[in-house]
Formats: sequence, C-alpha cells, structure tokens
Amino acid sequence: MRAGVVRRFPAVTTMGLAALLSGIPLLPVAGQSITVVSWGGSYGRAVNEGANIPFTEATGIRISVEDYNGGLAQIRAQVDIGNVHWDVVDLEIADAVRGCDEGLLELIDIDDLPPGPDGTPAADDFVAESQTECGVGNLYWSTVYAYNSRDFPGEKPTTMADFFDLERFPGRRGMRRVPQVNLEFALIADGVPLDEVYATLGTPEGLDRAFAKLETIKDEVVWWEAGAQPPQMLADREVVMSTAYNGRIFNAQVLENQPLVIVWDGQLLDVGQVGIVAGTPRLEEALRYVAFSTSAESLARIGRRISYSPARRSGMPLVTTHVVAGVDMAPHMPAGAGNADRALRYDWEFWVDYQDELNERFSAWLAR
Repeated sequence: MRAGVVRRFPAVTTMGLAALLSGIPLLPVAGQSITVVSWGGSYGRAVNEGANIPFTEATGIRISVEDYNGGLAQIRAQVDIGNVHWDVVDLEIADAVRGCDEGLLELIDIDDLPPGPDGTPAADDFVAESQTECGVGNLYWSTVYAYNSRDFPGEKPTTMADFFDLERFPGRRGMRRVPQVNLEFALIADGVPLDEVYATLGTPEGLDRAFAKLETIKDEVVWWEAGAQPPQMLADREVVMSTAYNGRIFNAQVLENQPLVIVWDGQLLDVGQVGIVAGTPRLEEALRYVAFSTSAESLARIGRRISYSPARRSGMPLVTTHVVAGVDMAPHMPAGAGNADRALRYDWEFWVDYQDELNERFSAWLAR
C-alpha cells in the first residue's frame, strides 16, 4: 500500500457536502464541470440517473460522462504525461489498489466522507471489504453466467460445470477477454471447492488445471469486452450461454422482457470502487462528487435501477422496488438470500499480485 499522509477534504468542501446531504440547497457553481468515467450501458444509465443528475441539480457542477472497459492504461497515460482530463473513475477493486500503489489515484480518507442517514460514521457504515486507501466502495455486483431459455426447452444448465459441458449443452459460449473470472470459473467447473480456488490458482499445477479446462471450450468461445455485449449476444442467440455482469442480465430481463436466466452457482461476488485520478486540477469538485455519489441515498437510487446493492450498510434498506418496473429488487441482488449460497468472493489481493503475469499468459494462450 502507498505510504504517506492521507489527503483530506478542504474544510469548505466538507461543509458544502454536509449541507448537500442534509438537504440544504446550495447556490449553483456556474462553469464548473468534471469528467466521470464508468462502464456504460444500463449500468451507466443507472449511475447517471441515480447519482450524476442529482449531483448536478444539487451543486450546479456539470458532469461529462465517458465509458471505458476497465484497466489502468488510460489513467496511467494521463498521469504520466501530466495531462489529466478524467477526474473520477469507476474501478474494479484490484485496479484501484494497483493504481493507488503506482500513485495514479488520489488518497481519500474515509473519515472525511459523510456519515450515514442515522449518523453512523462512514468508516462503520461502509462494509470493511470496500475500503481502501484510494478507493471508496460503491456497489456489490457479480459475474455470473446466463442463458436464453429458448435455447434450452428441455434440460436447463444449473451449475458452473454445465457452462463447460459442450456434450450435454452444445453451443457457443461468451466470455470476457481477460483472465480473471475465467480462471476461477474453470476451476469451479473442474470440481475445486470454492474455499480452495485461489489457493489452487496460486500454484503452477492449479494454473495449468484452469487453462486446461478453458481449453476444452476455447473453440466455442466468443470473447466480449464491454458489459453490454453478453445480453445482446444472448438475445440475438449468437451464443447459448455467456458470462455477464448480473445487473446487465437483470435489466435485459426486466426492462426488455428478454427470456434470459441467471445461473448463480459459482458466481464471483465483487465490490466496486470509485477513485480520483491523481493530479486532476478539479480535485475539490471530484471529492464533492465522490462523497455525493457514494452516499446511502445515491447508492440506493442506483440499486433501484440495476441489481447492484450498496456498499454502505445504511443504503441497503433503501433499495426497495425497481423504479420503473416495480419489481422487488431483493431476489435479484447477488448477495441476497439464496443467490450467495454458492458464491465465490473475488480475491483482489491475488489479482493485485498476479495480474500482469496472468495477463501475459492469457494473451499467449489466446494467440495459440
């Protein structure tokens, strides 16, 4: 982890945030704007409606939205040349930790974030696993696999092993073009107990085993990069099953009436973060946005638009029904009762240590 004194909110900003979150109106700040980078698609729309628009209405600070597919390459390039035009980025937690270690992200002190609605300090309100030096937890989400029910009129896939079973369930599969998740899913499908997956991946024999399992379906895989692709590929019947972000499948089910089914067995449960790009000249505005967008109220507004649950304990009870469809959100949450029974929690520390090495091996394996 990065050493040094943790950067704190300027006093005037903290006072402004307290006013915002307690409902006291502030005068608009004409001419100010920040760039917020996220994952696009239905998730991006949920963030825009649940956090971005309310933030601009409350502060007058305009938000320019850009989409990306994850990783640190673009952040690293901006920081290295000293031309930072991204301000706040929605990050996978392993990238947030690596970016912090590399000095690509600003330090944020959780004690400077607003308390929960009942006054609980932020450090106690955010779940512990969502707290890092440069990232603020926002939402629980998971990678699952899903299928189009029209492709399986008889026997249905129900386990992670079924995703890799081309004999019983023939057809093309969709998978994200990265090693993480795919390696974990391969070991789960090959019979490794959930609590032994990362210990197994940490050995040469375990890695060989994971890649050997992936090899069994490699010729049938359609590789995706953006989260919007899997539900579209399933709806178009380009693939019969695909790994996907659970919220993207939920929106296809509920808002587009697509006959898609999530298989929760072996899901990889993760928590996202937002971070601030180091050296942004709009630091104060970015800090205000981070505090606002990770409040219990903002996270609940997002959770009522896509099935990702708040990383703040006080936000969870605020997620009730879908804001448009009216369906109860609880059964669709990855950490909810029943869905999490066979969940694997994402080990970001493993990926911080092995990301570069496994990216190289995965790329070489793809090229063969």
